[in-house]
Amino acid sequence: MSEDIHTRRPTGDDPRASVDVRIDTPAREGLTGTTPANVFKPLDETEQITMAPDWRPMEQQPAWRHDFPIDWPQDQYVERRDFMKFMVLTSLAFTVGQFWIAAQHWWRRRRGAPEVRRVATLDELPVGATLTFTYPGPEDDCFLVRTGEQTFVAYAQRCTHLSCAVRPRLEEGVIHCPCHEGYFDLSSGRPLAGPPRRPLPLVRVELRGRDIVATGLEERTV
Repeated sequence: MSEDIHTRRPTGDDPRASVDVRIDTPAREGLTGTTPANVFKPLDETEQITMAPDWRPMEQQPAWRHDFPIDWPQDQYVERRDFMKFMVLTSLAFTVGQFWIAAQHWWRRRRGAPEVRRVATLDELPVGATLTFTYPGPEDDCFLVRTGEQTFVAYAQRCTHLSCAVRPRLEEGVIHCPCHEGYFDLSSGRPLAGPPRRPLPLVRVELRGRDIVATGLEERTV
């Protein structure tokens, strides 16, 4: 026996279920209590519906798609809990960074001014020559360049990007970092190209008689 079209009812709240055709009559349209709930229930938003590229239902998809749903639109949404976790971790990282900077500043002040140390003599360093030395500590590599009869420049030898050893190129007037192709100006130590954003630490040097001496180290940010 076929189903009576006038007694066909939707099952539950499924918005895709069959609807009683009697609600289509003008006299019953919109009457309270006569329209099944699924008629006015909004459908799921398109961007919220998960659909695999092959259009098969999820129960027919391989197991890896359940574990790695790279094509799910829901992946574009961030839950409030995840957002708050991100904000807390970011704030914590900034706080730790500020404490680290303050600790370094305190340590430098506690150590006091670096000692004055003889680096070389004019006879040992002709014009255009480069000399490596350590200052202020035995593991702090630096280099000295004699750019003229009475002019010198000296910098820490570690790149301000990832601490690779830099090398002066006198003929080009630059200091080169071979690790990531960073370039600094030879006369000022400030970055010219590549990843570095901070200038090289400046070693202050001066000529005392015929001795070239280092008198201090200047950490710079600009």
